[in-house]
Amino acid sequence: MTHTADGHELRDAVEHLRRSDPVLAAVIERVGPFAMTYRPPTFETLARAIVFQQLNGKAARTIWQRLVDAAGGEPLTPEAVLRLRMPTLRRVGLSRQKAAYVRELARHTASGTVDFEALPAMTDADVVAMLTRVKGIGVWSAHMFLIFALRRHDVLPVGDYGVRAAIKKLYRKRQLPAARDMERLARSWRPYCSVACWYLWRSQDTAL
Repeated sequence: MTHTADGHELRDAVEHLRRSDPVLAAVIERVGPFAMTYRPPTFETLARAIVFQQLNGKAARTIWQRLVDAAGGEPLTPEAVLRLRMPTLRRVGLSRQKAAYVRELARHTASGTVDFEALPAMTDADVVAMLTRVKGIGVWSAHMFLIFALRRHDVLPVGDYGVRAAIKKLYRKRQLPAARDMERLARSWRPYCSVACWYLWRSQDTAL
């Protein structure tokens, strides 16, 4: 189940970005209303993110559906994943590495070292610290979870290629920006970096 933020939900954020950054103002004008699509902040969402990493959408969706079916249907639970043996995970199409990562996430969740129910009340930094305990969940994945599942409005994913590529193009940089350069640029976006990043991602799909 997904939820799309409507244009009114973050009107103040969009107005703030429009006023504070003329480059973003032009992007907002071309892209139109803010419409981020969210997923619930659950084990299933993060497991899905692992499966989808570095795969095109169609292949990833096929593998994901096979995994869900093998585990007994939706919602995918840690216990169901842990009942699946490695050969089964490989047969659904997961690489050995991704199969290990999904199992590792399931193990941490089942044992309580990753507590999805506690995440909404935690700070961004604490969420990143908890999720990155899991092998296979890096800072980028944790940032994506903060933005797309926990709906945090002020996350700057400095490791995201799409955001870096958009900044390089729109702000006429000679090379992809380093983290410190992104932090400097994003000062005027705060406290709405996530919204700014959504527009940067969308700018890549829109002729500017």
